Amino acid sequence: MVLVQRLYERAYRRGRTPWDTGIPPPELVEVIEGPNALEPGRALDLGCGTGTNVIYLVQHGWTAVGVDFSSHAIESARRKADWVSGATFVEGDVTRIGELGVDGPFDLLLDIGCFHSVVPSRRDAYVREAARVTRPGSVMMIFAFGPRLKLPGTRRTREAEIRRRFAPAFELERVQPGNHPAGAAWFSLRRRG
Repeated sequence: MVLVQRLYERAYRRGRTPWDTGIPPPELVEVIEGPNALEPGRALDLGCGTGTNVIYLVQHGWTAVGVDFSSHAIESARRKADWVSGATFVEGDVTRIGELGVDGPFDLLLDIGCFHSVVPSRRDAYVREAARVTRPGSVMMIFAFGPRLKLPGTRRTREAEIRRRFAPAFELERVQPGNHPAGAAWFSLRRRG
């Protein structure tokens, strides 16, 4: 088990997960409920944690799959989703989702704080997997820490890297600065045709 995974396992085991607010972010709510809301379809939450966003999506007509490498987070997500149909949780590596039996196509990919935790040598594999499970027109939302924040287990994510890594399969449509922490941003991408 790599250091990052150990840190997350320990945090979930101890209940010290400040990133896990239990509330879907307003940026996701806007995409699901706003005036230009997406039609419900299939969603994949990469780095789903305890399943808050998967459950939210299912409650709004989506079928959703969550993937996370933390066994504690996945166990908690499954308990929370006991009363919900349409939610599935899979434990494993988001850069190897094909090996986990997760297959598309998905209409929405959501990543809130996962990509910036993927080691740089596995980020191209992450992008290949995202492209493999989407179809032309699929939407991908990534929330990542930017150049001003450096926490254990995270690596800086800049717009230039998102453009470079995702360009063959995705078009970056919008970058929206995040409110917290400083330097974070939302990247909205669309799968190329």
